[in-house]
Amino acid sequence: MSADASPAPIATSAVPAVAGVRTKVRVPLRFPDGWETAADVFTFTGLADGKEHLALGIGEYANVAVPLVRPHSECLTGDVFGSQRCDCGPQLREAVERIGERGGYLLYLRQEGRGIGLYAKLDAYALQDDGLDTYEANRALGRGEDERDYTAAAQMLTALGVGAIRLLSNNPDKARQLAQFGTQVAERVPTGVHVSDANVRYLRAKVEHTGHTLALPA
Repeated sequence: MSADASPAPIATSAVPAVAGVRTKVRVPLRFPDGWETAADVFTFTGLADGKEHLALGIGEYANVAVPLVRPHSECLTGDVFGSQRCDCGPQLREAVERIGERGGYLLYLRQEGRGIGLYAKLDAYALQDDGLDTYEANRALGRGEDERDYTAAAQMLTALGVGAIRLLSNNPDKARQLAQFGTQVAERVPTGVHVSDANVRYLRAKVEHTGHTLALPA
């Protein structure tokens, strides 16, 4: 889907309970390539899953009618250690810069391994080494292909006073869930395609299994 295209309207339902902002702290950020910015980091009370999710307000976020928002699921291996088996680290770096240019929020969600946890994700890596793709590996472990739930993300946005967003994501399920939980997705904005020899099979599985909007090489 192009940056100018908007998804079809999705009926809202099951609006989650109200959460609240707990704290706001200004944090300077510096990435491994030397790029720097600063963010207002918000913590919350009353989130549905009880996890310590964060929202980073970046750029002129408070003055934007429809902020650019990326829900980014935690990936220790990619975000911190620079694993090339996924595209999470490059997506995080890209999102922070693009949100800074437009004004908005990065929602850092504690949903490692598509919600199955760090150890299980590494178990899934071992199965991928034996030939399964990333979704098949999750199923082989007795887990869902993608167990992530964006109820808390919708709660965070409501607590921040955000009703409509420009969603920075290639994942149609994020748009679908956020709309169901009461967040208006005014526009879907694709991220870049961060492909390498190490992750091309992983990215192709995202396209084939869950309809991610990624233009991959043949």
